[in-house]
Amino acid sequence: MSLLSGRLKNKVALITGAGQGIGAAIAARFSREGAKVAVVTRSEPTGKKCVEEILEAGGEASLQISDLSDADAPAKIVEECVSRYGRIDIVVHNAGSMISNAKEKVSESVLEEVLSVNLKACFRLSSASLAYFKTQGQGRLLFTSSVTGPKVAMPGMSYYAASKSGLNGFIKNAALELADFKITVNGVEPGFILTPSLEKLGKKTLKRIEAHIPIGRIGDPVDVAQAMLFLASDEAAYITGQTIVVDGGSTLPESPIFASVGREE
Repeated sequence: MSLLSGRLKNKVALITGAGQGIGAAIAARFSREGAKVAVVTRSEPTGKKCVEEILEAGGEASLQISDLSDADAPAKIVEECVSRYGRIDIVVHNAGSMISNAKEKVSESVLEEVLSVNLKACFRLSSASLAYFKTQGQGRLLFTSSVTGPKVAMPGMSYYAASKSGLNGFIKNAALELADFKITVNGVEPGFILTPSLEKLGKKTLKRIEAHIPIGRIGDPVDVAQAMLFLASDEAAYITGQTIVVDGGSTLPESPIFASVGREE
């Protein structure tokens, strides 16, 4: 496909947490559809790799090193994106902070980072983008949420789950508030996706997880990127305040015991 004839032709997309995993997949997919991509990450090595791969494929991308737990970071990255490309059409907040501890063991500093990156940054990015979206007459705000919190619970993930549930509440309310400006607000709720952090669990654990996913496999970051692409495209112009669950059906069974019903042992 020509980068000049894609679904995001002439669009500028800012994507946070784009150094690897889901974020890198979103950046690559958007680029293949013609978008100019601002890759935002706090890891310079992975960020450079993502940008280089996009450039090698014939796309256009730039790198911004930023820590979204910093309250001033969202405004700075939006301003830099507009300064470089002259506009901003799509903001994808994919960066996330995850902890796995019993809630009584979580320090105040860790709690603040999780809430700042996963939830507060959503408000800050939206606020920073709003003036540009209004001037352009439209905009897309997209967020990577999770099934953990909004759909299911997981031991040791209370603060993470709370941040993602809060994010889903923000998506719905912001969608209503911004609809008059032709700004849509949507998100994707991934289940188990084969990211670098999930790979650390080891092959044995991944096989156990896979056994409880009705589709029969762990998701690929591209699966999430495809859903994000749809929400960013003109095809989703009449969709706002919604989230798409991308989990291979893992949240469907009433109990994990039913996930493998009908499969051969």
